[in-house]
Amino acid sequence: MADFSNKVVYQIYPKSFRDTNGDGFGDIPGVIEKLDYLQELGVDYLWLTPFFPSPQHDNGYDVADYCAVDPKFGTMEDLEELIRQSEARGMGLMLDMVFNHTSTEHTWFQQALAGDETYQKYYIFKDGRPDRIPTNWQSKFGGPAWEYVPALKKWYLRLYDVTQADLNWDNPRVREELKEILRFWKNKGIKAFRFDVINLVSKPEVMEDDFLGDGRRFYSDGPHIHEYLKELVRDAGIEDFVTVGEMSSTSVEHCIRYSAPEEKELSMCFNFHHLKVDYKDGDKWALMPADYQKLKELFIEWQIQMQKGHGWNALFWCNHDQPRIVSRLGDETAYWKQSAKMLAGLIHLMRGTPYIYQGEEIGMLNAHYPSIEQYRDVESLNYYQILLKNGKTEKEALETLAARSRDNSRTPMQWNGERYGGFSEVEPWLPMSAGFRNEITVEAQQNDQDSILSFYKKLIAMRKMYPVIAEGEISFLETGTDRVLAYQRKLGEQQIVVFCNLDGEKHTVKADGAWRGDPVLLENYEARQMDPEGETYTMEPYEFMVLGKV
Repeated sequence: MADFSNKVVYQIYPKSFRDTNGDGFGDIPGVIEKLDYLQELGVDYLWLTPFFPSPQHDNGYDVADYCAVDPKFGTMEDLEELIRQSEARGMGLMLDMVFNHTSTEHTWFQQALAGDETYQKYYIFKDGRPDRIPTNWQSKFGGPAWEYVPALKKWYLRLYDVTQADLNWDNPRVREELKEILRFWKNKGIKAFRFDVINLVSKPEVMEDDFLGDGRRFYSDGPHIHEYLKELVRDAGIEDFVTVGEMSSTSVEHCIRYSAPEEKELSMCFNFHHLKVDYKDGDKWALMPADYQKLKELFIEWQIQMQKGHGWNALFWCNHDQPRIVSRLGDETAYWKQSAKMLAGLIHLMRGTPYIYQGEEIGMLNAHYPSIEQYRDVESLNYYQILLKNGKTEKEALETLAARSRDNSRTPMQWNGERYGGFSEVEPWLPMSAGFRNEITVEAQQNDQDSILSFYKKLIAMRKMYPVIAEGEISFLETGTDRVLAYQRKLGEQQIVVFCNLDGEKHTVKADGAWRGDPVLLENYEARQMDPEGETYTMEPYEFMVLGKV
């Protein structure tokens, strides 16, 4: 297996990263243009979300051809140049493989629609009448998870958009096709893979109605998932690659199996439980204040259990599907800088591999769009209508989207203070965040030693400098309040202790360990120091402090 404990991954959403040809869409040459910036940041892998040919109903996660480059993003030659130039700077590319479903415009599905039984078996078709849906499962984007094709008198499963048909992994030919795709990109020089919603690909043989939920309990971590993952990784020859699986509604027990080295499946897992602590009754579209006690409990459970089982966590707050974390759990105004730094430090020093989503390193904020016309995301547009149908006012529905929409993370990258943030010379495909201000740009922060960007550089450097961060054991400390998370990392004689105040109030915490006199290694307030003799310490709003002997 690849050594990834001291590595950091930077996620690029190419459509919103940098537009070099003036069409309002980001492109691969735009990534090449910013490679020096990424090298200076100190990251090791660049995860690119899909740039494959796609009708873009789900912003590229509806793939029509896995082995080509959509002309909107550039050419295969551009991508090959990006691979070469990244490698020359010591960085590898991680590609995003969407193997649960294809676009309905993919040639496989088109041949299935034309009546080719071979390709119908590539997907999950069920015979039936238009008034008899196979199961009552719900799509992740709202509405039923099945779509009827009158010409075939069949239904097809689509857990996501109507244009995203689920593949039939029980068909060995499908699995061989997917292995061949991985070999294609491996031969191009790709160094790592991220697998989209990979724990959903193994469906039950018998599909039944779910009268307790939306169907996910039947297909999440399905019956053959571990068998199929082992086969895919082994046969594609990517055992030594960095691989990460996005796991939807999974369990810690499964993630141990997915990521433990002896299982030979994946390097690490994304799980999303910690990002549901502000979902009222577990509903993404029902708002409530974050449950900090639950947040702490989830971090403790996943860190300790994965450590015991030799699993490995992908550490993250943000990605292309999540709201901006400063808007969500931090402070957009008075403590913007402090909260952004604290949230970064909290996960970067845990056990696992940190992921940075573009713009996170400068503290970018949610979109705060005042009108539904500004949204582009298919999930958001669907749920806006569902919220209205369920009795919400337009204002209430927009408030919900302002907190939850995936477009919050997809606003153009803010390179400088120009009209379109240095992303493009023309109006971008998605409007700039209403929270766009000059201090939240790369240009404003690049040479400021107190900036959020500089703080991220320090965190990345610390992981590479101090083996205790990459390799040490983790344990959690009792602080006496659910608003302060504290943990310790140990490796031989090396140790660090991390304190994070999760909110905008001062909190007094227990500080009675033998480490309290250790020097401060990193903090987000100036010249703060714990009293070596004291048994308590009063933390400032969103304060972050690392003490240690390294």
